[in-house]
Amino acid sequence: METSKIKSILYCQESMCRSYDQGLIIEEPLSIRVDGEPYSVVMRTPGEEISHAAGFCLAEGLIDHPEDIGTIGLCDEDDTNVVTVTLQPGRRDKVKDLLERRGFVSQTSCGICGKELITDMQQILTPVKDEATITVKQAIECVDKLIGRQELYKTTRGAHSAMIFNYNLESLSQAEDVGRHNALDKAIGKVFMDGKLESACLAALSSRISYELVQKANRADLVFLVGMSRPTSLAVELGQAMNMTIASIREGGLLIFCGSERFVDLKDDSKKELKNER
Repeated sequence: METSKIKSILYCQESMCRSYDQGLIIEEPLSIRVDGEPYSVVMRTPGEEISHAAGFCLAEGLIDHPEDIGTIGLCDEDDTNVVTVTLQPGRRDKVKDLLERRGFVSQTSCGICGKELITDMQQILTPVKDEATITVKQAIECVDKLIGRQELYKTTRGAHSAMIFNYNLESLSQAEDVGRHNALDKAIGKVFMDGKLESACLAALSSRISYELVQKANRADLVFLVGMSRPTSLAVELGQAMNMTIASIREGGLLIFCGSERFVDLKDDSKKELKNER
């Protein structure tokens, strides 16, 4: 499966130019069909289509467990750009409204405020109940492990990556893609289809954290979300509402935006200070 293509490009600095070959990440559409009907089209890097579709359907609220899936596969073995998903009859009846509102969460239209969006998403999201704890150093080390596994990024400088860790902070899965949402869907989808989602605890991301990524992490019941760039305000608001811990790395340290009580090595005064700023 090709994930990048070599192209000849020019690099110019001041009046001097030189040509060299550069790997460029491939971007192609993936059509996800659910119960015979088109549900969504996402732009992604080819590869891991089944995991991608499974993670996507979990994030959308269409499925809660692998057993909710009747069948999942490529529409044609020679065509990896279409994945078909069928739901078990009982599950199909349960999510009938979501099927009729295709793309209900991931493609929510503009024009509504953050509070309205969070209220809408709470139809399929539930606050995290787990009170797992880690140290600041461990959170940073998870991101360091992610950075060390970004092979497609090293080739193209155009890929996002996501890595899922269990409660012992051992890597369960990792995925790269042109899209940060796709990378997380693929990484979660692998763990989901392996039946190991209950042991998943933390996601490390190469990107900034948007509300969609918080949504996807919450659907996977992840406790920690640690990114290489800062989150949006709506992502933090959703993380707070879902009792999650959101942080990002900065110059060898960690910026904690919510859920600081889960870091066992922080002084109590620091935790109180963050709570008072909310």
